[in-house]
Amino acid sequence: MADLELDGVNSKAKINKIESDTGSTVTLGQSGDTVTLGSGATLGSAFDPSQTVTWSSTIITINTTLASGNGYFVNTTSGAITVTLPASPSVGDYLQIKDYAGTFGTNNLTIARNGSNIQGNANDSIISTNRAALKLVYADATKGWLYVEESNVSDFGPAYIVATGGTVTTSGDFKIHTFTSSGTFTVSEVGNPAGSDSVDYLVVAGGGGGATNAGGAGGAGGFRTSSGTASGSYSVGPLGSGVPALSVSIQAYPITVGGGGAGSAAAPQGSNGGNSVFSTITSARGGGGGSAEGNASTSPGVPGGSGGGAARDEGPGGTGNSPSVSPPQGNPGQQGKANPAGSGGGAGGAGAAGSVVPGSAGVGGDGGDGEYTNINPSTGVADGPVGSARYYAGGGGGGGNPSGGTGGAGGGGDGGTPTPSTGDVGDNGTTNTGGGGGGGGSGSNPSFTGGTGGSGIVIIRYKFQ
Repeated sequence: MADLELDGVNSKAKINKIESDTGSTVTLGQSGDTVTLGSGATLGSAFDPSQTVTWSSTIITINTTLASGNGYFVNTTSGAITVTLPASPSVGDYLQIKDYAGTFGTNNLTIARNGSNIQGNANDSIISTNRAALKLVYADATKGWLYVEESNVSDFGPAYIVATGGTVTTSGDFKIHTFTSSGTFTVSEVGNPAGSDSVDYLVVAGGGGGATNAGGAGGAGGFRTSSGTASGSYSVGPLGSGVPALSVSIQAYPITVGGGGAGSAAAPQGSNGGNSVFSTITSARGGGGGSAEGNASTSPGVPGGSGGGAARDEGPGGTGNSPSVSPPQGNPGQQGKANPAGSGGGAGGAGAAGSVVPGSAGVGGDGGDGEYTNINPSTGVADGPVGSARYYAGGGGGGGNPSGGTGGAGGGGDGGTPTPSTGDVGDNGTTNTGGGGGGGGSGSNPSFTGGTGGSGIVIIRYKFQ
């Protein structure tokens, strides 16, 4: 192909197509030349695969919402800045960002996703690389905005869970949501592994109610917890050992906090507590205690997270860890002691089974101890073998004459002890511990009612900064 040469300042060539006969690169002009477009002319995509942006002449120094097709110089010298990506983007939308002062490493740039994914993740990007130059292109709803040259933003920095719900407190870099009644845990940002993308939890169900007349104690509500490795390595008992944290997504999680079961003044057995629920974690209600006011069918303890103790008629204690989970969420209650001077069996707790009724006639069995975790140092009760730890889910003590059994560490109520004329009710389990209610003292008077089980609790903890 021969060269085409045009002489003169105003020379023109009308050409519909320029192509190489070998398929190689076509060169316009020589080194140092300027090739211009006529007024109103545009370049096709083959000439502009990089989608040239229009750079804003205003240097961004405050939080700003960006527009597609533009380039922005961002100056974080005075502090961290958040830029927000366009809402409702279309495939092919693009924009560019440049670190104006080389300060992203000192004062980070947050790129807020504005409802779209970034790199396929539902979290904002935090750019902590000095002199970063970024280009983002919107691909689709799955991947969202993609970085064209990831080498420029090799360190996206940490992103953290953002959530609301319950009573919120902090402990260092960790946020704690405590639910003492049912509510909603709402996650608006899921974070990333460099920051936080999972939560630790404690889910305790409501304790069972104790029963009357040397009645069995109420079993503790189920106790389920994670190990704490996601949020500060706080002290946690054996039931949390090795249990992984729970991944969360952007959604509203209904939280159910189980109530305590009512104690019975007559047959049937004490009432079961209520289940507590967070996401895939369900703690089973504590089993009610057996009653001696009915017949043989009402004397056994009721199964549950921990089982209720049996009444004085020697019925069996209720089974624990029902339904079965691993690690087990509770333990069984114990058999009662028959007349004369019968007594109720101790209920199971999260950490131990109810105690066997002692040889002394009329002494109720002790409730099994609960389990501990310091996921929130302001809740639970510090009444267990590890004095500084916070205990939950103690079993109630059985009712007796002359004395009731002692409730287990973690809010279990003591068993009732009769007085000469009126008798004595079982003590209630402690509120928001899942402790079981104590069994009522020995006698047929309605005042020998079993104690009410303690309500449950749900606690969620994660790193937030």
